[in-house]
Amino acid sequence: MIPPHRSVVLVTGMSGTGKSSALAELAGRGHRVLDTDDPGWIFESHTPSGTEPLWDLEKMGALLDRHRAGSLFIAGCVANQRVLYGRFDAVVLLSAPVDVILERVQYRANPFGSTPADRAKMAGDLTAFEPLLRAGADHEIVTTLPIADVVTTLEHIASSARRAPR
Repeated sequence: MIPPHRSVVLVTGMSGTGKSSALAELAGRGHRVLDTDDPGWIFESHTPSGTEPLWDLEKMGALLDRHRAGSLFIAGCVANQRVLYGRFDAVVLLSAPVDVILERVQYRANPFGSTPADRAKMAGDLTAFEPLLRAGADHEIVTTLPIADVVTTLEHIASSARRAPR
């Protein structure tokens, strides 16, 4: 008997690149999704420069262990996500030009990005951290495409993904 297809795809990217929109569309198409910005998946770690949001690795590991069939799309962007890259069948970076990102965040429900200080931080973070995300990604989707096209590409990646050693 052939086992059912199983894939776990991390959808990552800086704030405003379309992770939440992609998850909503994926859920609407019947896929299992998790936004790690939802309560319970992230804790704040205290650092000398403030706080840093990190995944609860034990909880994330348990979720990955329980997933047996179909595609699971997990969205998030935290400093310790790389620890779990070997557990994902694909890591997909969503990206967009900075002007597109800054335009999007003005009109979303998430309050981050609503102030000039937030937008300046986002632009700086994009320059500092997106290259690190790109270096760890298996695929990149530039989200200036319609969301339906972004999601169709994610579905294709999930259907052909096979865990490879990292």
